[in-house]
Amino acid sequence: MKVVFGLFVILFRVSHGVETFCDGRQNGAKCYGALGGTVVLRLMDDASKIFRSVWIFNTTTTILRLRNNMIVSNLIEKRSSFSLSNGTFRINDLSRNDGGEYTLVVYKDNSGTNVEKRTLQLTIQAPVSSVLLVSECLSQGEMKASCSSEGGDSPQYRWTLGGRTLTQTQLLSGNSESQNITVKQDVSGELVCSVRNDVSVVRKEKQTCGFTFLQCTLSNGTYISNWFPPAYETLCPQPTPEGKEPDITVSNKPSINITPSSHTKALPLLYCGLRAAVVFLILTGIFVYFACKKNDLKKAEGSAVHEVTEYENDSVVMLEMRSSASRL
Repeated sequence: MKVVFGLFVILFRVSHGVETFCDGRQNGAKCYGALGGTVVLRLMDDASKIFRSVWIFNTTTTILRLRNNMIVSNLIEKRSSFSLSNGTFRINDLSRNDGGEYTLVVYKDNSGTNVEKRTLQLTIQAPVSSVLLVSECLSQGEMKASCSSEGGDSPQYRWTLGGRTLTQTQLLSGNSESQNITVKQDVSGELVCSVRNDVSVVRKEKQTCGFTFLQCTLSNGTYISNWFPPAYETLCPQPTPEGKEPDITVSNKPSINITPSSHTKALPLLYCGLRAAVVFLILTGIFVYFACKKNDLKKAEGSAVHEVTEYENDSVVMLEMRSSASRL
């Protein structure tokens, strides 16, 4: 519903075309009719209470004459009708020649001085017949979309996503009223292009590309960090049956190309160096341990021989002393 100077315009789709309604009781009203369709104009509240009135087209051609609650003449009665009870004038099969300024002159009595004038502007437009929406998914997941229409005078374009107008933060190029736009890769949902004018509105919708940002290390050691189409959602390893989570991150960060990480390449060499150092330290420790152990054993054996020798010497001395005593 469109409001212009307090004017309400309602659009209807009917079998023979488009039907519009316009309240022309306010001076300067702007009304719109669809080419080949019907327009219903509210000219007055109740024609039966008016002494006399005329409705003039472009200041020269009298279309309708009323007097004492009667229709005196109707220049286009073959494709129009007037209702005295509610003051509406209905025109069918509109052509571009019907567009222009209409003036209603109301004589409230026969004095000719009590006169009221009101004008309205009627514009005839061809309705939008169809909308063509063409889209393309780019390599990094962006969506390039173009909207065009067939038929329709003065078409206006509007882009929405999930029922809301597209914002500049969701676009790489264009705006919500451009014919051509580029949508960012992290934007997903139903993209709708609406084409309208004052007598019609037609919509066309399409799903966005639906790319997902994947970041993980594959089983072959390749590190990936990029946007991928839906078919590649399982590219990264899934959780193991034991519940171990894989090294995977899904986010909306800027993407880079798929390349093996230099850090990942260096990890096996680092692990091998560490393992060799550990083995070397273990072997060195074992060698030092047994060398010390052997040295301790030698020292212990030397002490034991010395003690036995002293004891044996003492025994000999004792024996010799005893033998001498017995001879005495």
